[in-house]
Amino acid sequence: MKVSIASRNPVKIGCVKKGFQEMFPSIDFSFEGVAVPSGVEDQPMDDKTTFMGANNRVLRAMEAMKDADFWVGIEGGIERAGNEMSAFAWIVIRSRDLTGKSRTASFYLPGKVTELIEAGKELGEADDLVFGHTNSKQKNGAVGILTDNTIDRTGLYTQAVILALIPFKNTDMY
Repeated sequence: MKVSIASRNPVKIGCVKKGFQEMFPSIDFSFEGVAVPSGVEDQPMDDKTTFMGANNRVLRAMEAMKDADFWVGIEGGIERAGNEMSAFAWIVIRSRDLTGKSRTASFYLPGKVTELIEAGKELGEADDLVFGHTNSKQKNGAVGILTDNTIDRTGLYTQAVILALIPFKNTDMY
């Protein structure tokens, strides 16, 4: 079965592969990333916009790779909570008949990162500046940096991919 991932980011491709393989170990999947726009700003600043970005990616992946069996969109976002910002991602998975959705766990960002985001930087760029990394959003991400890789971006996203696959594992209930 063919899975189209609406990204070329190796973290997003890796978490989708892992999630599908864990949920459906007896099925042989092929995975292909396709670069499509989210239709939202580069750094979504609230839950609703982040979900919209993931859903838009799925719809655009469906247009770009019509022959896939599944399409997956992932969008990372942040949201202000008082004086702080939390980070999370939405995952949307579609087949021809079903849609699955899930949101990752969220975590709070350090003040220096929050200040750079408020000044117009994306989370990944802010992380690189504060922590002296390069291209962290395609590696361990903010969560990996802050947890010393106890949880990296792939691990955080994989759990949500698995949760978004629940309707596909339980088709008689959805």
